[in-house]
Amino acid sequence: MLTEVPRRAVAIYAHPDDPDVSCGGTLAAWAAAGCEVHAVICTDGGKGTSDPAADQAGLVALRAEEAARAAKVLGLAGQELLGYPDGELADTPGFRAALVAVVRRLRPDTVLCPDPTAVVFGQEYFNHRDHRITGMAVLDAVAPAAALPLYFPETGPAHQVGTVLLSGTLDPDVWVDVSTSVDAKAEAVACHRSQFPDGEPWAATAVRLAAEDAGRQAGVALAEGFRRLRLAG
Repeated sequence: MLTEVPRRAVAIYAHPDDPDVSCGGTLAAWAAAGCEVHAVICTDGGKGTSDPAADQAGLVALRAEEAARAAKVLGLAGQELLGYPDGELADTPGFRAALVAVVRRLRPDTVLCPDPTAVVFGQEYFNHRDHRITGMAVLDAVAPAAALPLYFPETGPAHQVGTVLLSGTLDPDVWVDVSTSVDAKAEAVACHRSQFPDGEPWAATAVRLAAEDAGRQAGVALAEGFRRLRLAG
């Protein structure tokens, strides 16, 4: 069980709802414990609909509003939207430079992101391409780029991240107890009405079931699981 609360943490995810769904309980618990928690959302979420007649610009604005409301629920210190087109992320030098700039500016002890090696989950789901690209680009940005000064020197002084926690992993090896923050996570997920039209009742049930499943692995009532990478300290 991971009990240490970092001084500063940055959650970097692809879509506006991803930080809340992936690790909202951890972010809320850490924020309540005094951690300075930031979220970085890489895409604009503008293709996140099954309606072919949807107003894409309107959806982008709506999803930004939903993300802002969710950030307040979790108690985040800051939220940044990079605005890349939904579904078009690529692990390019430009994308990595943008991520390195975030890491060097915020200087987190811990970074949370998707596990890019987790692709196929049973017979009913495989990991979204944006999740995979984001996870790998974050790893590329954190080590070695952000830590070594000759990578993207225009983005600021080098910074070594101590720990990376990979969510949505097939191989969790550390868990965070979210017993005190699962309700905040459910409320944050419910903020994303464009993605979860059934709202809070659905979110509360889904979030609790997932936390109970992770809790059984961790030996506690409710948890979120991660694959931990120790890069320093």
